[in-house]
Amino acid sequence: MKLLIVEDDTRTAEYLRKGLREAGFTVAIASRGDDGLHLAATGGYELVVLDVMLPGRDGWSVLTELRATGRQTPVLFLTAADAVTDRVRGLELGADDYLVKPFAFSEFLARVRSVLRRGAARQKDVLRVADLEVDTVRLVASRAGCKLDLTPKEFGLIALLARRAGDVLSRTVIAEQVWDMNFDSDSNVVDVHVRRLRAKVDDPFPTKLIHTVRGVGYALEDRG
Repeated sequence: MKLLIVEDDTRTAEYLRKGLREAGFTVAIASRGDDGLHLAATGGYELVVLDVMLPGRDGWSVLTELRATGRQTPVLFLTAADAVTDRVRGLELGADDYLVKPFAFSEFLARVRSVLRRGAARQKDVLRVADLEVDTVRLVASRAGCKLDLTPKEFGLIALLARRAGDVLSRTVIAEQVWDMNFDSDSNVVDVHVRRLRAKVDDPFPTKLIHTVRGVGYALEDRG
């Protein structure tokens, strides 16, 4: 799942990115409010973590513009603005939650998962393809009732394929969504991870779900 952090304090932003990546999320950072607004409006993120005091454009303005243009991407304010009036303002502007700095990362992560569960624009919590189940909130996957031992990147890959089940996804799209990187045609990172994922998702089972579309990319579907 892709998250956006709009935070001008570099240490805080990197701390959050490290922790969220370890929890299985793909994370991008914007240090200015205007840049954050652009990314939030165009980047297809599933949650925006937003500070209030930002250069270029403050967090209040970013959220107001997002909601004014009809975008319902869940927003979690994470800010030192701790007055009750600030919290009320954030929620009335359309934020899904409000957490005050300083904070414990465990609480922050719990808030993120809670917002993703109840957010108006969220995807289904559990994705199913044949006997494969992918829980995008608990970040676990299972097949035929057996839990799969996946790395964070492998989970991100299977979640993307399950969310787009039946679609053929190019290596470029996969690299952008799972690794948040521009795809280098000489890189085999996607192919390597697909092979490793197949060893866990497909090899132990008679029905294969991950399919190669030669010259294009990969698809997850039940062709049985």
